[in-house]
Amino acid sequence: MFKKTYTGKRLLQVFVLSIFLLTIACTAFAAKDKLVLAVGGENAEGYDPLLGWGAYGNPLFQSTLLKRDSDLNIIPDLAEKWTLSKDRQTWTVTIRKGVVFSDGSPLTAKDVAFTYNKALESGGKVDISPLESATAVDDSTVTLKLKEPDITFIQHLITLGIVPAKLYGPNYGRNPIGSGPYKLVRWDEGQQLIVEANDKYYGEQPSIKTLVFLFSDEDAALAAARAGQVDVLGVPSNLARQDIPGMKLHVVKSVDNRGLMFPMVPNVGQKTPNGLAIGNNVTADIAIRKAINYAIDREALVLGVLDGYGRPAFGVVDDLPWDNAAIRFKDNDPKKAIAILEKAGWKDTDGDGIREKNGLKAEFTVLYNSKDSLRQGLALAISDMLRPIGIEATPKGVSWDRIKNDLTNSNVVVYGFGDHSPLEMYNLYHTSGPEPMYWNAGFYSNPVVDKYLDQARTAKSFEESIPYWKQAQWDGKTGFTVPGDAAWAWLVNLDHTYFVNKSLDVGKSQMEPHGHGWPITTNIQEWKWISE
Repeated sequence: MFKKTYTGKRLLQVFVLSIFLLTIACTAFAAKDKLVLAVGGENAEGYDPLLGWGAYGNPLFQSTLLKRDSDLNIIPDLAEKWTLSKDRQTWTVTIRKGVVFSDGSPLTAKDVAFTYNKALESGGKVDISPLESATAVDDSTVTLKLKEPDITFIQHLITLGIVPAKLYGPNYGRNPIGSGPYKLVRWDEGQQLIVEANDKYYGEQPSIKTLVFLFSDEDAALAAARAGQVDVLGVPSNLARQDIPGMKLHVVKSVDNRGLMFPMVPNVGQKTPNGLAIGNNVTADIAIRKAINYAIDREALVLGVLDGYGRPAFGVVDDLPWDNAAIRFKDNDPKKAIAILEKAGWKDTDGDGIREKNGLKAEFTVLYNSKDSLRQGLALAISDMLRPIGIEATPKGVSWDRIKNDLTNSNVVVYGFGDHSPLEMYNLYHTSGPEPMYWNAGFYSNPVVDKYLDQARTAKSFEESIPYWKQAQWDGKTGFTVPGDAAWAWLVNLDHTYFVNKSLDVGKSQMEPHGHGWPITTNIQEWKWISE
């Protein structure tokens, strides 16, 4: 529910934001070439692609070699032509001639090579470890040589923004110079970011010349929208059914999912190199994992927790081209869940409502980020759904740092993922190293699945990789999904919900990935003001 009253610090925030927006209204908002957005996404580390900016969505200030259209097809951006060698280890990319950065300096293949080599060297949030080296052959041609064949590397051509070799440095993220459609002109951290159209951009000039991104809490942003001072407002699904004068609801389908990660191995005192406990004796039993998957009512989660804005999730890549439809099963089947538990020897012998097996109770903790109300809602609902089948799943909110740094390898965790690349599937399900962090934190391992995933990455083309991605999910005998090993219980795919000024046409939005950055702006060059 929208909160209509404010006290203390929040009241002060709303007041300050209102004064600030009134100033905008007298200047920027009066003209139809300006737009005010409250869609989150302030990046504390700055807007540096080498530190992960743009990996989920639109880098805005920088160009990428390739991009995806509204139907997720791969199309050219900075690149004019791209080819992969017969041994599948060298990408040769020809870039547009005459492109310049927003400061007027030329963008050449040297800048592209520098970007990729620097990303590899920095070992930051952009994992391009398959790359051996990038080389500028001439001003418009760059080669990207891989250590071994890896068809998923094309995703980096889509997401990694190109930075200028001569201007890149430690403070680049706070003053990014790029060749994208917009340029940053002012950043008041914690308050606003003002960007203007880059008049040196090689592509179609956006009709909206100035964007103001507001960074405020949920209540203050809602108050500003109700006052007519915001044009695009991102809201969680539980706030999407309200009426905001002058605005319309814009719902975007996504692959932004939530699921339960299960520790897959028993707890026998083993620890990671960093000393984190590994394993859980309850969830190491496949019968527990399968029963949980069948007992959960995903439709009820969509209706009750997402207020109807989403759809049930059965895997990590639902509705993408590499999704295997054979993994679908009848949702909410507690009778089948009970039969699985009974057959595996999980019985309630003492009458307390919790099943046990060999003296081990069917109980565990479900961890979620304590600052995330949606994950809390999912954890609470799941706990209620599992209790009737004799499993006690106790929800517990803790800090994300504690989950990541202490608890992730030995507890069930409500995680969120979702990307436009099957590489995420590989990272989640391929046998991990000794310190996987949140990638395959449960230490799932299946040699048949590993083989399919490796075959997919080394396929001759992306199209030829798709059957292997599907077989890794389920090949009729094994796989990481519920018909096979049930390594996760995927719960829901979120709809991303926005309120948009009724006089603003935002075009066709692509299916969005996990919610970081500003994915809503991916097609911003198509946005335009219209008459109601």
